[in-house]
Amino acid sequence: MEDLKVILCCGAGMSSGFLANALKKASKKRKMNISASAHAESNVMSVVKEGVDVLCIGPHYASRFDTYKELCSGYDTDVILIPKDIYGTLDGEGLLDYIMQQRNK
Repeated sequence: MEDLKVILCCGAGMSSGFLANALKKASKKRKMNISASAHAESNVMSVVKEGVDVLCIGPHYASRFDTYKELCSGYDTDVILIPKDIYGTLDGEGLLDYIMQQRNK
């Protein structure tokens, strides 16, 4: 399994911080090497420029999804919109499954 650097984006990086922690726990449980952190929308692109494999966008930013895909296209970063049910329940296992599904398309 490859190493993955995943960042989650939300308004202030607070609610997505809980989901990032749940994602880390899920990946550790599965013995996968995934780093996950949450960042405020205002800081996301500076982190992407440093090197990120997957940018997960909170569902409340669905209207900006295409903008993020365009902004990240030159950085080899996959952009994924987190489903509302996964985000709302802070489902780290579900997010891990969803990320892997999206990357294997």
